[in-house]
Amino acid sequence: MPTASTRVPQQERSRATQARLLEATVECLVEHGWSGTTTTIVAARAGVSRGAQLHHYPTRTALVTAAVIHLTERRAAELRAEADALPAGPRRLDGVVDLLAAAFTGPLFVAALELWVAARTDAELRAALLPLETRVGREMHRLTVELLGVDERRPGVREAVQATLDLLRGLGVANLLSDDSVRRAALLHVWKRQLATLLTPVTDPPAATPADGGPAGDRR
Repeated sequence: MPTASTRVPQQERSRATQARLLEATVECLVEHGWSGTTTTIVAARAGVSRGAQLHHYPTRTALVTAAVIHLTERRAAELRAEADALPAGPRRLDGVVDLLAAAFTGPLFVAALELWVAARTDAELRAALLPLETRVGREMHRLTVELLGVDERRPGVREAVQATLDLLRGLGVANLLSDDSVRRAALLHVWKRQLATLLTPVTDPPAATPADGGPAGDRR
């Protein structure tokens, strides 16, 4: 019977095996696409046995969805850590947008695109991916609000944040087949200024005080 001291290393080994499988899955999606990402290839790339892979993730759909969740959470933690080093004030917005833009051109985004395209004609994958994408989209929106430090209850803020994410997603797709960095940088430069205007609270001008102390406009 396993003792408490032996169970802990076993749990650690199990977590390490899962992490290797999830990392290998994203790498395979980026390099080989959905059709080339088989559980056998992933297991070999991760350096784990086929039996261990099946024990943790019995189907390819289970494996790829777990990989997206794992790396999305990890990337969110990395973005928070990177954002902590950004300066306060107006330059912070520029830095946050640049961090998010990098996330929409990185390996995780490329892997997600592979799954989106495959899910169009794969009913099992689509059924697993739709709730996952809803969750990831909400988390990304919440993270962006947090990093920008804005109040989403103000009119127009939610829409401005979502427009930013939609723009970055589209630019990430445009960058998929060729280097689109120059055009992307120019567009983001313009959008940062527009976003700053959209997110800046509008303050009401102070009420005018009549010189004679009477009601405004009363000059009799």
